[in-house]
Amino acid sequence: MRAFSNFTVAPVLVALLALPAVAASAQEQDTSNPNIVVTGQEAELDMSALPKGPEVKGIVTARKGDRVRVTSADGTMFDIKLAEITKIKGSGKNPSKADILNGLPVTVKTLQAGSDLIASQISFKARDFKTANMIRVGTSQQFAEQTAATEALRGRMSDIDKYNVKGTTNVYFDTGKWTLSEAAKAELCSTAQQAETTDNALMLVVGYTDSVGSEDYNQILSEKRASRVINFLQQACRWKPYRMLTPTGMAESDPLASNDTEEGKRQNRRVSVNILVSKSVDGL
Repeated sequence: MRAFSNFTVAPVLVALLALPAVAASAQEQDTSNPNIVVTGQEAELDMSALPKGPEVKGIVTARKGDRVRVTSADGTMFDIKLAEITKIKGSGKNPSKADILNGLPVTVKTLQAGSDLIASQISFKARDFKTANMIRVGTSQQFAEQTAATEALRGRMSDIDKYNVKGTTNVYFDTGKWTLSEAAKAELCSTAQQAETTDNALMLVVGYTDSVGSEDYNQILSEKRASRVINFLQQACRWKPYRMLTPTGMAESDPLASNDTEEGKRQNRRVSVNILVSKSVDGL
């Protein structure tokens, strides 16, 4: 259900917003970031003898050198090596491995090399590359469609910690699952349409769980739920990535209801999508 209001964000949301504020900067290509860890072993292999691996569809969420991490819609992460044989099919006359940017939706055909995956072909759409490249470069000229008010908002985000909540939508999940129901999909696109009509709106997505399972398991599950919602909003509802604040998972924190009942647990297995506007530009 959706409830719309105009009040200051609760302390827990303010704490979350202390994270890197704009998704554009969060997705910049930074191969020096020590927090990006893509595993795998280098090896000299006869590529022609390797069996086919899975076809992977998802978004590039990390890259370090010739290794990329692709996260699928269900939250599964695949670490894939780029090799000399890797063919790139995408934007422009001569797409290359340099075009594989963080935030880019891709389809990857792979070869199986023991426990490793090697990309035989990576393909992507021109419009997706344009968006990912705009996020990486982040200049106002390349965000020509962005309104002047939103551009002004981006410039102030680093020192603003107070927002008005213009609306909150909760979508719900089965126990241990992060798959979106048809009803949830409809709710998310309706929320994106609502946000489009709100000047200077950003979205903050937060995943939660009930009390079933360990703390570590629920943390991962809440992050997968948040990622699933983010992917759907961007790919199906066409919400712009640079208008998305850094998503997070909160495990079983901040329950909506008691976990002592099945109905309470059902309400707590959720992702909250918050439409936010900074107080400094609200009403511009």
